[in-house]
Amino acid sequence: MRLSAMGDVAMTVPVLRAIVQQNPEVKITVVSRPFFKPFFEGISNVSFFAFDEKQRHKGFPGLLRLFQDLKVLHIDAFADLHNVLRSKVVRTLFALSGKKTASVDKGREEKAALTRAENKIFKPLTTMFERHVKVFQELGFAVDLSNPTFPVKTVLGKEISLLIGGNNQKLIGIAPFAQYDSKVYPLDLMQEVINKLAENKTHKILLFGGGKKEIELLNSLLKGKENVIVVAGQLKFQQELQLISNLDVMLSMDSGNAHIAAMLGVKVITLWGATHPFTGFSPFNQPLENALVSDRNLFPKLPTSVYGNKIVEGYEDAMRSISVENVVEKINSSI
Repeated sequence: MRLSAMGDVAMTVPVLRAIVQQNPEVKITVVSRPFFKPFFEGISNVSFFAFDEKQRHKGFPGLLRLFQDLKVLHIDAFADLHNVLRSKVVRTLFALSGKKTASVDKGREEKAALTRAENKIFKPLTTMFERHVKVFQELGFAVDLSNPTFPVKTVLGKEISLLIGGNNQKLIGIAPFAQYDSKVYPLDLMQEVINKLAENKTHKILLFGGGKKEIELLNSLLKGKENVIVVAGQLKFQQELQLISNLDVMLSMDSGNAHIAAMLGVKVITLWGATHPFTGFSPFNQPLENALVSDRNLFPKLPTSVYGNKIVEGYEDAMRSISVENVVEKINSSI
């Protein structure tokens, strides 16, 4: 399999976990960037192959080498869960060598109908999890996601425990950023959410993010509160996953952090701006009422895009229609 962005990769994890549990004779090799290897550790019969996009597997000659590298693993079938040019090349090579292949249908026409401004067809689309299941069904494997299992919470190591402290408080994760601004809850409102949650001393609020700019913004949200901690930049990625597995709830935008928490069986509250859970990217196994969406009465063109990369004039403040009180109430009722 060939995978790319963080959210895309995280969304495959519950499906793969279900496949190997329900089909114990199946062995899966995940092909993705080395960074994502921790997602798949601990899943029986799932191994990881690091895709070297910078050197060995770069360009068309690199894809030929990737095919040769995978061929020696005696692969019987190739599931393309990404369906982009690079994965199509490798998939075609496997098909030409006589192997069964199947690829994900991303439903581009339905998504275009859901996000267009005029004659919008506003209805829930097939989820990415169901689309992934269909790929494996085409290869002949039965998969049922109705009773998912999740890994047990990781016992936190000394480094993480020193960072977050003890006290048996409820752990609330907040990941306030996303790839595009149209999916980010306004920072002044997020400050209010944090302030209200921090009033309850049985809460410990952990702020997640990445990169220098995001860490600076997260530090600006602390306001000297002892029960608010910036996790970003303090831990290795694998440690962050271990910490997320111990959260009581994660508040996230429509972003990779939502899918990471969901794949670990954590409750997730998501906030949606230009995008919408109907696009099929709602986190795994989370009730629809945990997705707080911008007001479509005020902003009827929503969702304006699948990924949030389309700017629509007048819609810059759409997420301000999600009230701080609703966010706080939803979190409090979840823990």
